[in-house]
Amino acid sequence: MARRLGIALTAAGLLSALAACGNSGSATPVAGTTKASAPAPSTPGTSSPGPGGSQAPVAAESNPPGDIPDTTVYVTYQSPPGHLLIKVPEGWSRKTTPASSTFTSNLNSISVAWMPLAAPPTVHSVQATAVPALKAKSLAFRLQSVRAVKLAGGPAVETIYQVNSPPNGVTGRQYRLVIERFELYRHGRGAVIDLSSAVGSDNVDPWRIVSESFRWK
Repeated sequence: MARRLGIALTAAGLLSALAACGNSGSATPVAGTTKASAPAPSTPGTSSPGPGGSQAPVAAESNPPGDIPDTTVYVTYQSPPGHLLIKVPEGWSRKTTPASSTFTSNLNSISVAWMPLAAPPTVHSVQATAVPALKAKSLAFRLQSVRAVKLAGGPAVETIYQVNSPPNGVTGRQYRLVIERFELYRHGRGAVIDLSSAVGSDNVDPWRIVSESFRWK
């Protein structure tokens, strides 16, 4: 009897000791119930790369769509707030804002914008201000030239550059575009003409018609 009592007491002591050890340690987490840590806050002043810095130029089309036909009829567009007029192809869609008008067809577009301007643009001022601004907002920007030219509507600074088009909303496809840009000035007013088409398009004559048609009013 004494021997059985001793064994029972020993077993009870072992169970008490094991229970004490289990309560004194931290509980093992159950899989799937651990709380996820919050994401680290972003560092102030950091941002994702600009649109022109992380994309390579897309290949130019061997037979790009968008040549403007020789039979195109041009009509005069007048902007009273811009105090200007310019010829554009008849039938192109138009989008107008308080400071610009844009005409588009296929991959071609003509944009004319107007703004107050303190001094006439120069090759130096365009290289120092306009070119960096274009690069910052464009996809795969590549400058080709900046030069002073004479248009029928007055002296201008011409900038030619290439960019990738924005991805198509449905297919995601992009085209390589070449843009011919003219900056003009008269009596405290500035105007910018952008002529955009796919690289490889034969739009030399149409763009000459448009750019030479510009007049101040």
